[in-house]
Amino acid sequence: MLTIYGVYRSRASRNYWMAGELGIPFKSVPVKQSYRLADPLADDAPINTKSASFLAVNPMGLIPAIEDDGLVLTESLANNLYLARKYGGPLAPADIREEGLMGNWTMWAATEVEPHAVRIILTHDAGTENNDEGRAKIATAVAALGRAFAFLESHLEGRDHIVGDRFTVADLNVAEVFRYAMSQADLFDRHTKVTAWLARCQSRPAFKAMMEVRSTEAA
Repeated sequence: MLTIYGVYRSRASRNYWMAGELGIPFKSVPVKQSYRLADPLADDAPINTKSASFLAVNPMGLIPAIEDDGLVLTESLANNLYLARKYGGPLAPADIREEGLMGNWTMWAATEVEPHAVRIILTHDAGTENNDEGRAKIATAVAALGRAFAFLESHLEGRDHIVGDRFTVADLNVAEVFRYAMSQADLFDRHTKVTAWLARCQSRPAFKAMMEVRSTEAA
């Protein structure tokens, strides 16, 4: 059985959503981020990213990780590409061309979008979004994201999905990265096709089920 290590309030959300889309059974091991705990190495601390038991799975001490039939993978977006390839169905590539495109879009999101979108999330997490320094960080991130938003906006002209004529792992992976920028309404207002595409992705039952579990987790 597939095992997913990580809480839903982390990048593990991507892997939980993917498992839900595929309809496959999985075991969830809710590994918490160590920074959320006063003493992550205490005897009574819940399993976290500094726990020896988790470091045996991923020595880098980062979540998520997945284990499937003895194979351990530790990059959330790559995990989803693997799961799509293994379990098939409409989310998976239909041929080598689609496989290349799905990998390309996933890497694009990870390198061109996520670093800037995460800066926005971290600023909000720190509670500094309304001071001068925080506003400057967000403005820099939004400016950097403008080119990526415009690129995806253009790609979505005449399309409902990123690859092929259906929802695939490419949509899921890219949507989970773009979710980090959702606090920036003006950015989305300027890119209506991106906004409509993200709404379609997030209207899926498996996404809603993942977010429902996520909402019940302690912050």
